[in-house]
Parts: sequence; structure tokens; C-alpha cells
Amino acid sequence: MAHTPVNHPARPIYRAIGGLTGLYLVVFGVLGSIASAGGEFFAQDDTQILGQGTNLGFSLLSVLLGLIVLAGTALGRNVDVVINQWLAYLLMVVSLGGLAFIRTDANIFNFSIATVIAVMTVGLVLLMVGMYGKVGTDDEKEAWQKARLVL
Repeated sequence: MAHTPVNHPARPIYRAIGGLTGLYLVVFGVLGSIASAGGEFFAQDDTQILGQGTNLGFSLLSVLLGLIVLAGTALGRNVDVVINQWLAYLLMVVSLGGLAFIRTDANIFNFSIATVIAVMTVGLVLLMVGMYGKVGTDDEKEAWQKARLVL
């Protein structure tokens, strides 16, 4: 039984939000790459972009993840749903790991509290977008509606 809505009426809006989230990751990553160019890959310094701590490693990771989200959004047809959900879980784990190691030498992505909050928020937005973006047949939608009414 499906636990997420199928053919949600606001799916285009959620898809646009997913695309904007991917665009944010790309812009943050590009700006971070420019600001941290010439430094160490996993530098732990005071480099900040948009109020968030970053380094070249995290900036390039942000660009990569943003491009993956944008590619999934462009492809659509439930590819975006899978990509958004998995990347959401990944980003939440990364943000919690960053929080755990924020004041240690293991802070390889140069996270600050603002970075942890921003990455967790991006992860939660992608999770929401992934949960409401599923496309299915009319039969799948009807089965989901019947299951929803039983609960």
C-alpha cells in the first residue's frame, strides 16, 4: 500500500519547489567554490557564504547534489521523487553529523550552526517535495484514496 499521495493536485508546485531547492544548492556551491578557491579542500577556516560556513569540499558537494536535484526535476515521472527522498535523508544525516562534529577536527565540511540549520532545512524541503510529487495511474490514485479513507 502506498503511504504517500499519488497525483497530488499541487504536484507542479512541489516540483517547482524542488527545482528551486536544487538551484539554491548550485548557487551556494558555486559561490562557496569561488570564495574558497585556492584554499585546502577540507579547510577549517572562517570562509562563509550566505551566512553559512563552507569550504571547497562542501561547496563542490553542494553543486553536485544541486545538479542531481535539477536533473531529477527535469526528468520527472517519479525519478525526481526517488532522488529527492534519498538526497533528503542524506542531507539530514550530513547535517546531524556536522552538528555532532562542529567544534572538532572532524568538521571536514567547515560547518557552522547556520550551515547545519540550512542543510537540515534543505533536506526537509526535499523530503516534503519527494513525498507529494508521486505520479501514478488513475487506478493507483483510486487505491490510495480508498486506503486513506479507511485510516
